[in-house]
Amino acid sequence: MSEPTVQPLAAAPDAAAPGFSGPGELAAALEGTGYLPDEGLATAAYLALVMHRPLFLEGEAGVGKTALAHALARVTARPIYRLQCYEGLEASQALYDWDFGRQLLHLRAAEAAHATQDTEQLEASLYDRRFLLARPLLQALEDSPSVLLVDEVDRADDEFEAFLLEVLSDFTISIPELGTVRAQTPPLVVLTSNRTREVHDALKRRCLYHWLQHPEFDREVAILRRRLPQVTEQLAREVARAAAKLRTLDLLKPPGIAESMDWATALHTLGARDLDPDLAARTLGAVLKYREDTERVQALARGALFGA
Repeated sequence: MSEPTVQPLAAAPDAAAPGFSGPGELAAALEGTGYLPDEGLATAAYLALVMHRPLFLEGEAGVGKTALAHALARVTARPIYRLQCYEGLEASQALYDWDFGRQLLHLRAAEAAHATQDTEQLEASLYDRRFLLARPLLQALEDSPSVLLVDEVDRADDEFEAFLLEVLSDFTISIPELGTVRAQTPPLVVLTSNRTREVHDALKRRCLYHWLQHPEFDREVAILRRRLPQVTEQLAREVARAAAKLRTLDLLKPPGIAESMDWATALHTLGARDLDPDLAARTLGAVLKYREDTERVQALARGALFGA
C-alpha cells in the first residue's frame, strides 16, 4: 500500500512568485513597513526569496534580525510562524503533538455510544488530523507559502540543530499515523543567531548567510525617525550618537537599534526634545540591561557621553 499524503493548504495561483524585480524593489517595500535594510541585506533577502533558500542572520542582539522576518512577511503578504529556540527544545515541540485530552474525550464518547467493538477502527479514529496539534514547523509547511522564523537557533542543542537541517533539506515532515506533509511552496525560512555558540557548518551551508551589524549613524537616525515620528530630529540624532558611543565601551550588552528606540521613546515620554545629560542618566534602564554596564556608564563623564 502506498504511503498516504497529508495535503497542505492550497496557495493562491501567484502566491509563490517573489513579486519583486530585484533587491532594490524589495528594499523599497521593506522601507514602506518601517524597516530600512542596507544594500547587502536587501540582496540576501531577495535571493532567499527567489532561490527558496533559508536565510541565516547572525549578529548582536537588537540589530533587527527578527524584525526583518516580520517585515518580509508583511511585504510578501505571507503568514509568519515563529519557533523560539531554547536549550532542551525537542522535535515534538517544533513539529507536532497529539492532543491527548481531546483523544481521551473522544474515547469516552465512543464508549458511551457503545462504539468500541471495532478496536482497530477506534484506534485509527484517535489519530485523526483533528487531534493533531501543529507546531511552527508543521504550520509553516501546511500554510503554504509562509515565512518560518527560527529565532535564536544558537540556543538550541546540537541534536535539534541536526533535526532542523533534515527538515530544511526537503521541506517535508513524516507523521507515522497520517502520512507525509510536503509544502507546495517552500516557506521563506529566516534563522537568527546571537552567536552565543557556533552553529554547525552543515546548517550554515544549507543557508544564505548575512552578518547584521549595528547601523551607521545616518541610517540609525533614519530608522528612529521612521519608526518614531513623534520624536524630534534633534533627539533622534543625539540618541543615535550616544548609542554609538556606548557601543565603544566594551559593555556586557551593547545597545542595539531596539534599545535606541526604547531610549528615544522614554525620553520623548518625559518631554525631552534633545538629550539632556541628567535625563539621559536617569533613563539608562531603557538602553542598558546590566547593572555592571549602568555603573560603568554612570562613572564616566556624562557630558562626554551624552553631550551634543
